[in-house]
Amino acid sequence: MKMAPILVALDAAGADAELVHTGQHYDHSMSGSFFGDLGLPRPDVHLAVGSGTHAAQTAGVLVGYERHLRDTKPDVAVVVGDVNATLGAALAATKLHVPVAHVEAGLRSGDWSMPEEVNRVLTDRMSQWLFTPSADADDNLRTEGIPSDRIHLVGNVMIDTLLRLILEARKRFGALVARLPLPAEYAVVTLHRPSNVDGDDGLRRVVKLVESIAGLVPVVFPVHPRTQQQLDKAGIELGGRVNTTEPLGYLDFLALVDGSSLVVTDSGGIQEETSILGVPCLTVRNSTERPITVTRGTNRVVGTDPDTVVSAAAEALGRPRQPADIPLWDGNAAERIVSVLLSE
Repeated sequence: MKMAPILVALDAAGADAELVHTGQHYDHSMSGSFFGDLGLPRPDVHLAVGSGTHAAQTAGVLVGYERHLRDTKPDVAVVVGDVNATLGAALAATKLHVPVAHVEAGLRSGDWSMPEEVNRVLTDRMSQWLFTPSADADDNLRTEGIPSDRIHLVGNVMIDTLLRLILEARKRFGALVARLPLPAEYAVVTLHRPSNVDGDDGLRRVVKLVESIAGLVPVVFPVHPRTQQQLDKAGIELGGRVNTTEPLGYLDFLALVDGSSLVVTDSGGIQEETSILGVPCLTVRNSTERPITVTRGTNRVVGTDPDTVVSAAAEALGRPRQPADIPLWDGNAAERIVSVLLSE
């Protein structure tokens, strides 16, 4: 296979995507910061689908990406992750008989109320190459009947980025301390899933959880737009030892997490990043699609009850920092992916 890659920015993050590693949705206004922080070239094609309902986002990518595929006739469509754009692009390619390669394949939470779970499973079923981050993902795919010759354990491309940029992120920590400002010890909280922040019950749990953790240690809380909307609607302002901030770019957020004593999140990717950084992480959900962050990493799935989460936080704050040693999370996943595709 000859490769002349074209970078297509789809701009249709799903309900729980973290394109800028802040626990936030992708914000088109932040795209300049995103590409700049990661050292990526500007996209050759920008579909600019933007925000909207799941149906609107998926349909927008399906139409726009189909047009792009008809014009360029690529040998393969590489899709990443589990957002609505992932599914829309994979579906457009499959309908035009363009082979699909799925990066971050095989992850499963077992929770079909999560839109990402639907996107993951359907994208995997359409993919010719399934590039997995961990052995449990391989097992999931084989259990679902995917032929072994389509499954390739390559490692985690997000950890490629982290390892490449962690030193650059650490250079920003001093300025971040002054800007926010940050105390010597603090916890980072990111909560944005609808089940956690939508509705009065969910919002009350989040407020109690955040304020209770702040009773243990000062909290820095980059507030997701959905969460902020709910707080504004309820007339709630978090204060005291809770420092709320707007979404941060990748490097600033990476520096923030790296310097923290604890992360409390309902994000997916942050579970992986904290494991490699050695920062204790509590996932405020009832399941995770990244179980290796629990068995080999620093993550613990603690449910959504505030008292349980705070008890786990008190315990986690006493843990020594211990970076995880996860097979193939070594910064070379992208090279393995390219090697497989070039061998076809």
